[in-house]
Amino acid sequence: MDPSSPYLERASRLPGAVVWTKRAPGRTDAGRTGDAVAGAVLPDGCMDLLWTEGRLLVAGPDTHAFRPGPGLRGPWVGVRFRPGAAPALLGVPAHELRDRRVELADLRPAAEVRHLTERVDAAPDPAAALEALALRLAAEAPPEDPLIRAVAASLAAGRSVAATAGTVGLGARQLHRRSLTAFGYGPKTLARILRMQRALALARAGVPLAETAARAGYADQAHLARDVRELTGMPVTALLLP
Repeated sequence: MDPSSPYLERASRLPGAVVWTKRAPGRTDAGRTGDAVAGAVLPDGCMDLLWTEGRLLVAGPDTHAFRPGPGLRGPWVGVRFRPGAAPALLGVPAHELRDRRVELADLRPAAEVRHLTERVDAAPDPAAALEALALRLAAEAPPEDPLIRAVAASLAAGRSVAATAGTVGLGARQLHRRSLTAFGYGPKTLARILRMQRALALARAGVPLAETAARAGYADQAHLARDVRELTGMPVTALLLP
């Protein structure tokens, strides 16, 4: 990625996570990676731990494009966790944070969060300090549930909810309940969001939209366009602009 860009990201030492920074007000998202169009942050099935000077927050899983208000306009540092990983680290079911940005002090003791915030504020590299905090939370948390990882991987690969349930040995109701806790919504919603992300990745790589729709699992290009607009409020072509 261009080092002069206001938005940068790198792989984290925490497996499956990404560390990102937004150093200029031109990128006005409040905690997600490169899908901001006119300030919008697209749903991706992930949750983020966020820092801006004097504040630590958590971005919950989105069901639609998030458009931050004036109080969430950075600069920011974030750690984006892979789908299903954050609830165990934070000690809160994902569905309680769905479509929300909340102060970390609402989830953990206020005195602890004040100390952590001061530590990241004072660090010469806030991104490294926030990553260290995420690693500490992961070390203190229960091990990540391999079943949840298997569900996320199956849906990300484009398998159906029914096939995924069969693969992990859960009934439909059990899978839905486990998904609400881990991802913030049921498996059908997660599958839809991950399908959109697959399609955008293909289209941004130069694959024609009709072929993108077929490869990502849509009925046709019109289905792709309709689904993207419903999830983001924007036409798919707007999301492909540089």
